[in-house]
Amino acid sequence: MRKLVFWLFLISVLTTSCVTYDPLLNFEEGVPTPTTEDILNQMELRIQPEDLLKIDVYSANPEAVAAFNLQQVGGQQQMNMQQMGLQGMGTNNLEFFMGYFVNQEGAVDLPYLGSVDVVGLTLAQAKNKIADQLKRYVTDAVVNIRFLNFKVTILGEVNRPGAVRLSNKRVTLLEAIGIAGDLTPYANREEVLIIREVRGERTYARLNLQDYDIFESPYFYLQQNDVVYVEPLRSRIATVADPLQRFISYGTGLLSIATLIIALRGNNR
Repeated sequence: MRKLVFWLFLISVLTTSCVTYDPLLNFEEGVPTPTTEDILNQMELRIQPEDLLKIDVYSANPEAVAAFNLQQVGGQQQMNMQQMGLQGMGTNNLEFFMGYFVNQEGAVDLPYLGSVDVVGLTLAQAKNKIADQLKRYVTDAVVNIRFLNFKVTILGEVNRPGAVRLSNKRVTLLEAIGIAGDLTPYANREEVLIIREVRGERTYARLNLQDYDIFESPYFYLQQNDVVYVEPLRSRIATVADPLQRFISYGTGLLSIATLIIALRGNNR
């Protein structure tokens, strides 16, 4: 009887905390045969308040545009960084000191040009707008703009949760999950929450990684400051529950099984 009780208890423990095969699959539903399709849901990123922009201006005469470019790291600026105790920072972090901040009114302050409204514009539109205004001072100016603080935050059942800074202005949900070390075995692939803020409005969307329709969602391509939350499966509870409560739960089940076996044996006699 002891052996029987032991095996019943072991089976109950194993079946309580296991994760089945199907919940671990991605794109399980509606995967098409090999084909080619147009990408219709990719959106151009637009500049938002509190973005940090790297704006470089080039010309055949570098001195003519020197006032428009923030000083590069080196020389006097590097000495200033040492005085501020920032000499140990990496190059990527130092870039934050060479960016133009978009204020709450949606403008950047540029030398000579003053306040330039850029909120709601794509990088290409902002580039053309600044280049047009620069023609008053430099006829052959070439402007280059990119985001310095393009990041998304990935939380929940991923192997490396946290904020991820991205240099590419085009990033998909799958790429962001890959950067976060992929999903854990306890990730609920049917419940991935995307939180997005645009122009003072917050929107929410839930995506199902097991459904092929995810590729057509407007949230498949992430935007700056998006938050991605991957919910856990219910079986995840078994790995984080209080050990004492788990022992009581299994002990209660074991006692019930033992009582049932004793009762059955008594009836057989």
